[in-house]
Amino acid sequence: MSDATRRALRSLLKSTPLACGCLMIGIEPALSAEPDTSGAPIATTPATAEQRIDALTQEVRELRSLVQKLEHRIDELETGSSAPAPGSLASNPTPAPPPAAPATATAPAGNVAAAAAPTSTGNGILQGTTINAMLDTYYEYNANNPIGRVNYLRAYDVSSNSFSLNQADLVLESAPDLAAGKRYGMRLDLQFGQATETLQGSLANELRPEIWRNIFQAYGTYEIPINGEPLELDFGKWASSLGFEGNYTKDQINYSRSLWFDYLPFYHSGLRASYKVNDQLTLDYWITNGTQQTEAFNNFKDQMYGFVLQPIAAVVWTLNYYLGQEHPDIVFVSNPGPGDAGLPNQQGMSFEPIPNAPNGRLRILDTYATWQATPALSFAAESDLVFDRLYTYSLVQRTQGGAIYGRYQITPRLALALRGEYMEDRGGLFSGVPQFLKEGTFTTEYRFTDGFLVRAELRRDASNRAYFLSDTLGLLKDHQDTATIGLVWWLGQKTGAW
Repeated sequence: MSDATRRALRSLLKSTPLACGCLMIGIEPALSAEPDTSGAPIATTPATAEQRIDALTQEVRELRSLVQKLEHRIDELETGSSAPAPGSLASNPTPAPPPAAPATATAPAGNVAAAAAPTSTGNGILQGTTINAMLDTYYEYNANNPIGRVNYLRAYDVSSNSFSLNQADLVLESAPDLAAGKRYGMRLDLQFGQATETLQGSLANELRPEIWRNIFQAYGTYEIPINGEPLELDFGKWASSLGFEGNYTKDQINYSRSLWFDYLPFYHSGLRASYKVNDQLTLDYWITNGTQQTEAFNNFKDQMYGFVLQPIAAVVWTLNYYLGQEHPDIVFVSNPGPGDAGLPNQQGMSFEPIPNAPNGRLRILDTYATWQATPALSFAAESDLVFDRLYTYSLVQRTQGGAIYGRYQITPRLALALRGEYMEDRGGLFSGVPQFLKEGTFTTEYRFTDGFLVRAELRRDASNRAYFLSDTLGLLKDHQDTATIGLVWWLGQKTGAW
């Protein structure tokens, strides 16, 4: 529509209300009398006149409403953009060039916010990126009063009679979003504190742990749509999903971690694939350097096959089978002597091959399920079976057992939780000595706000043999009882479990 046409139409519309008013002024005299052929007035009945007045009045109202709508439409044409209306299909997807000068001076008052709002820049580098942090602290009392204030068989709460920093974490994530056309993503988790030493400090798994110690997770993601569902591929280092429990305390049922969390792998490095077949079934496959191996220490590549099944909304069942080889074929020489001058080195660190290196296989069968019985009551159960051989011809060492969990949300802020577990460490794969272990934990949680919670916890670990430290060197006990207060803070834009 040309500017001249719009001005003419606006002028006509502005004159219409005046015409409507003139029409109303002439209605009543015209209805009161009508001349006949003889010139004598013929009076109409009052009822008929009133009906005609009402009908004409309604028509005038409708006409005024139509005028207002037309004026509003003209305003939109004068100030609107060339973008297609929502729901319409643009024949040419190329965007129109921006105007030479801003039109805020002539924009109607109701459109000021829209005119001032920035336009979308599409899939920017930081679009959808969240920056998150967590601080996990605790104080724990051990009734054994152990020498060195050491709690045995604990993953994170390793110190007693000490104000302790469990972990401080920084999580940066930009997740894929297929609906927005974004197929790629990335995640980086940095970790500091006591938990870092547990996860990253073992020379049995990492040849150079000091290099990777503070990088808990670092992986890139790419999603490929297949039959309307994404095939998700992750490459890098990620937290293991073997076992029910995870790293971030705010997402767990209890404060302390189970024996099985402490025993099963913490992380892997390699390629991870996950495909959601439908709303009930997801398939998983990994190929990795090994358990807790950021860099490989042998040529074998571990694999994991698993699935997650959700037959009904309240039940989720996970099954994982892991096959690996966790024996190194080289060893680093920390203090090379004159006789080691000819050894190869990696980034300045000399190493030598292990003669007749062990090649036995590790097999893990891990399964766990959750049941949301009511909105306030939930249960979980885990079962694990681990086989390991030093050599392919060696006797198999076996560890087996499981855990059960229950949680009741009394109020939106207050919750109670229980955990009980059993482990047959027949070959000492976990604890270093053959023993049968049992553990029970009772936890009370109070969540002050979404970002701060406190957990009070009582726990007993027991064994069929004297194993736990006491206040006397060389005197061991068959149990340890602890009382813990854990305080956890977190912030950031990421929602749900980390």
